Amino acid sequence: MKTISKYVSVLLVAALTFTACDDWMNAGPEGATKTADQKSAAAAANPDAAAADISAIYAQFIQLYPGLGDLGYSRHNDFGYAAICMFLEEQGQDLVSPNIGYNWFNYSDFTKNRDNSLTTTYGLIDHLVWNEYYKIIHACNNVIELVERENPGAQKYALSQALAVRAMCYLELAQLFQHTYSAATLDKPCVPIVKDRMPAEQQLTNPRASVETVFNMIISDLTYACDSLEGFVRSDKGYVDQAVAFGLRARANLVMQKWADAADDADKALSLSGAAPLTIAEANLPGFSMADAHNVLWANIVTETNDIVQTGIINWPSHMSTWYGDGYTSVGATRRIASALYDEISETDVRKGWWLNEDLESPLLDAPGYNALKADVIAQETPYLNVKFGTGDGTVTGLGAAAADWILMRAEELILIKAEGLAKSGGDATSVLNQFVQQFRDPSYTVGQHGLSIEDEIWWQRRVELWGEGFAWGDIMRLEKPITRTNSTNWPEEWANQDVRAKHPVMIWRIPQAEIEANHGISEADNNPFVTL
Repeated sequence: MKTISKYVSVLLVAALTFTACDDWMNAGPEGATKTADQKSAAAAANPDAAAADISAIYAQFIQLYPGLGDLGYSRHNDFGYAAICMFLEEQGQDLVSPNIGYNWFNYSDFTKNRDNSLTTTYGLIDHLVWNEYYKIIHACNNVIELVERENPGAQKYALSQALAVRAMCYLELAQLFQHTYSAATLDKPCVPIVKDRMPAEQQLTNPRASVETVFNMIISDLTYACDSLEGFVRSDKGYVDQAVAFGLRARANLVMQKWADAADDADKALSLSGAAPLTIAEANLPGFSMADAHNVLWANIVTETNDIVQTGIINWPSHMSTWYGDGYTSVGATRRIASALYDEISETDVRKGWWLNEDLESPLLDAPGYNALKADVIAQETPYLNVKFGTGDGTVTGLGAAAADWILMRAEELILIKAEGLAKSGGDATSVLNQFVQQFRDPSYTVGQHGLSIEDEIWWQRRVELWGEGFAWGDIMRLEKPITRTNSTNWPEEWANQDVRAKHPVMIWRIPQAEIEANHGISEADNNPFVTL
């Protein structure tokens, strides 16, 4: 007999968690649960209802489950969306980490096979990531089902944000559990769609939707958000506004090979936001940890009262920021750039300083507020060590250091989307790329200096510019690139020789076993195949 999966049980737990925000909405006659129509009627009588539930969506991005993680016990890599980004970075070819017990993400470094058992490391990662996305989707559906899309009234901004975030989750799920969007994959099984107002019994018999169906929903939701968020003024960058919605649709159009549309949407996002890249001087400092930076469009805003901060070590600075003195990086679980990519970065490129060279040197070691930590960083004696990511307030320990925002979208990414869209639609990508890199990163740069096509040069720029931020695996899948590790000298021996050819079946993640056990719409035969290199 099938059991309730962690994914379904998490949804139930989440529903109970959100009750404090919406008791008025859930209470029905004689204690009965209200139907979706009753909720909509109640929401109409209380215009602030959906807006209040929006906070539950963004809370899921930075949610900690101490003592009861996604897998039934506490895991120190279970701190929300930033953890997903770290898993996806480690699975590629450019972020290197040590094979030690303190590295909670090292199993992503194995590319040899993907097991589906909950008792194996791969199953644990697949399950954790699966649950995190579907928890966020559930929170979005809680808002969406309150509002009539054709007549949202004062709640259209809440509805639009929920649709945009839900679309982002499905876009990223689609890039994990099936090969990228193309004419050859449109009818291939992707992931189950859990929509608003879907009865619980239907969720338990919910098959994998096709790639085409999933992407049709993604574009529909994002287009609604792009249109309906006009005029919305958010209280801070933790919320999706119209610029962010256009940025998300730019990402989707890039995956769908709608090149001109991707470039247009990226340009629109930049124009609406007013965001601009970090200057060369600003990029010569540790950072990428504060939402108020002028290059940031959207971020998970983390405060000192957040539970992932209160733990001290179950947060992204503990695992990613070399400057954080009381976390996993301080005991050797560091993040480094692959030597092959580092060696390709020009000495005149300010980004060269985002990592230590072979002599353990970087201009960022002398950055104000961080220079006091210089000796501690050098003492790790790790060439190619990242010093890119700062902490919340530039200190080595304490709540302020751990309260670092996770950046979800910034101007530099959008410029590179625009460049790629132009390159693949016959536009002037060379001018866009030259202007960005020469003005903001490397005055000596010219397109072509790496001997690559314009398309591969843009990917190279993404690999350097967005290193460590969660885009590496999506780019490999989207561009159908191989994983190449043998050309770098600093990969641990266990993982160094695990190169993977482009579009290898091992790149597709397997649906967690617990989901298959619970969801009668998916059988083991419907799962992605178990393969080895």
